[in-house]
Amino acid sequence: MPLTILVTGGAGFIGSAVVRFLIEETEHNVVNLDKLTYAGNLESLSSVANHPRYAFEQADVSDRQAVDRILANHRPDKIMHLAAESHVDRSIDGPADFIQTNLVGTFTLLEASRAYWKSLPETARDQFRLHHVSTDEVYGDLGDSGALFTEETAYSPSSPYSASKAGADHLVRAWHRTYGLPVVLTNCSNNYGPYHFPEKLIPLIILNALDGKPLPVYGQGDQIRDWLFVEDHARALLTVLEHGKTGETYNIGGHNEQRNLDVVLAICRLLDDWQPRDSRHEELIVHVPDRPGHDLRYAIDAGKIERELGWTPRETFDSGLRKTVRWYLDNREWCDHVSTGKYQRERLGVTK
Repeated sequence: MPLTILVTGGAGFIGSAVVRFLIEETEHNVVNLDKLTYAGNLESLSSVANHPRYAFEQADVSDRQAVDRILANHRPDKIMHLAAESHVDRSIDGPADFIQTNLVGTFTLLEASRAYWKSLPETARDQFRLHHVSTDEVYGDLGDSGALFTEETAYSPSSPYSASKAGADHLVRAWHRTYGLPVVLTNCSNNYGPYHFPEKLIPLIILNALDGKPLPVYGQGDQIRDWLFVEDHARALLTVLEHGKTGETYNIGGHNEQRNLDVVLAICRLLDDWQPRDSRHEELIVHVPDRPGHDLRYAIDAGKIERELGWTPRETFDSGLRKTVRWYLDNREWCDHVSTGKYQRERLGVTK
């Protein structure tokens, strides 16, 4: 039976992938609540913007009055909470926005959801669920231990971003235990794919390389991440929303551990084949001072979601990276609008 799903942060990178997936691959109705900060881009939703099962609400998840209004008007059956400030470098330079959105915003949504859930008739109340989407960065640094993050790994966040997400995770669990609010949580590894904001590693390297600009790599590029193709993540999130056990946490990973330097070199090799220049793209690599508190390694044990819910990633890192690089080559207009800020100026009615 088609549901109405409220997606917070649905104009962001992962959120927009979730919205597109829900509209294109299911019969569900989708309400997208997004504040439209620098990372929220409605151009990422142009393919579904006029779909009869899609609605957009520009609002701040920290605004209780707005959230109450949206819940009352759209009557969602379930909520997927993805609204978050997520760029680690920005959290180091200005942590206040991360505390406001990731902690206060989550608290506000929890309280609004609790009041809404209690107001529902019994059948709808039994069906309701809030899915909080988090990150593997809450677990901290695996270093060279060879271990994997599991759902039982103790939290040890290293940055203002990961600390704010860890706090949000704790709030969600507390609202489940104290008030009985039906929730599920997921913690995912590094996402990549189409429509990724170009401050992040993979789109930054692709676009800088195409423009002949330096390709910055922190330190020696030895940091290891588990890479998850964003469309695999969207599929996993719906699986957890629909079939996960209330109160449980599921780690979502791509089984694709890669050093940052190797990721950059792989992109360079693809561009050498598809967009050759006078010299190899890897000659643009420059090593820059490492980020403060930079974790060395993240890696997810996704065994629980595979065993209990039957989800596995469809993309390998090689196949997903090829799709990602090709998408950026074929969508330079979107990239130009993001890089120049045109998407924000047009939203605000500014023509220059």
